[in-house]
This record gives sequence, C-alpha cells and structure tokens, in this order.
Amino acid sequence: MGGKYRITGDKYPRMRRPSGRRRIVLAVIASAAALALIGWGTLQLIQVFTGGDKASAAAPAASDCDRDGDRKQAAPASPSEAKPKPKPLPKPGQITVNVFNATPRGGLAKDTADELKKRGFAIGEVGNATKAFDKKVKGTGILLGAKSAADTALPVLGTQLAGAEPRTDGRKGGEVDLILGTKFKDLAKKADADKALAELAKPEPTPAKSGDKNC
Repeated sequence: MGGKYRITGDKYPRMRRPSGRRRIVLAVIASAAALALIGWGTLQLIQVFTGGDKASAAAPAASDCDRDGDRKQAAPASPSEAKPKPKPLPKPGQITVNVFNATPRGGLAKDTADELKKRGFAIGEVGNATKAFDKKVKGTGILLGAKSAADTALPVLGTQLAGAEPRTDGRKGGEVDLILGTKFKDLAKKADADKALAELAKPEPTPAKSGDKNC
C-alpha cells in the first residue's frame, strides 16, 4: 500500500484467533448446567406423579419398639434394685397400748382403754400423762413408741384415732403410748377404724419406671 496508508517499520500487528481451550471450558460449563436443569426437571416430574415426600411424611415414624422388633421382655430387677418389702403390720392383739390422759377431764384414759380392749388391742398402763405432756397436747392425741414402731405399731394404732400425731423416742420395748390431748372427744367409729386398717394392710403398687415403654 502506498501513500499515507503505507506501513513502515519492521513490526506488524497480529490478529490472533480465539483460544480453543476457552471454548472447551465454556462448552463443559454449559453442558453441566443443561444436565443439572434436566435432572431437576425429571425429579419434579417424579414427585408430581408419585406423591414424592408426602407419602413418606404421612407414614408414621417407627417407634423404638418397632425398630427393635425382636426385643425380649426386660429382665427382672436385681435384688439390689428391687424395692424393699415393707415390714408386716402387727395385728391389734400384738400391740400393747399404754393410755395416758393429758387433759383435765377425769376418767378419759380408762374409758378409752376399755374401748381399745374391745377392739382387740392389749392394754398396758392406764393413768394420767407425765409432766412432759400433761395439759400440753393441743391436738387429739400423740402416738408415742420406739423407732421400730414408726411403720408398724403406730400406724395400726393411728387407725383408731383420727388426727393423732405419731412420734418416736429412745425406748427399747415394743409397747406404745396413746396420750390423749385437749381436742380428744372419742375414738374413731369402729367401722371407720376397721376400714382404715384394711386400707393400711393393702400393699402399695410398684410404680413403673419412667423409661419403660409398653410395646
């Protein structure tokens, strides 16, 4: 070329073709995007026609008992874990009762002792209360005995007088004291006392453990 368009010098501009590697990368990305879109669309169609996750969500979750279908009955508790058996309750005839009057009313101890004897109790000493209790028992009465009588003789005697307060002391003997208080009027009716005694003799049901399940 001549004139003003004449090229001078020894360097010429070069026109490079687009890199072939770039075209390959773009093609791979486009293909991957197309495959992902096709796969997502296929999954949506499957869910539409089969119900998808609704069926699985509607199905109840398997319980621990279902998953462990072959679970055997739980082994009985070892002797160390078993609840200790309560002491057997004595019969009224096995309990010797000392009746003491802590009120200013005369003859109250004897009348009460006579009624307890009719109900089967063995009667020991009868008389006025000691200075430690005389005119100081504000309730219906006090049931006093050894610590070993706290869950045996005292509850049995307590069925005969509602509201009596059970206490223990350091005595060694098996007899128990009935100390009549200022609110004492009479022993419980025999029918009511017999019913309370029958309820007392019933064994308490063993509570189920919180971890147990009914399979």
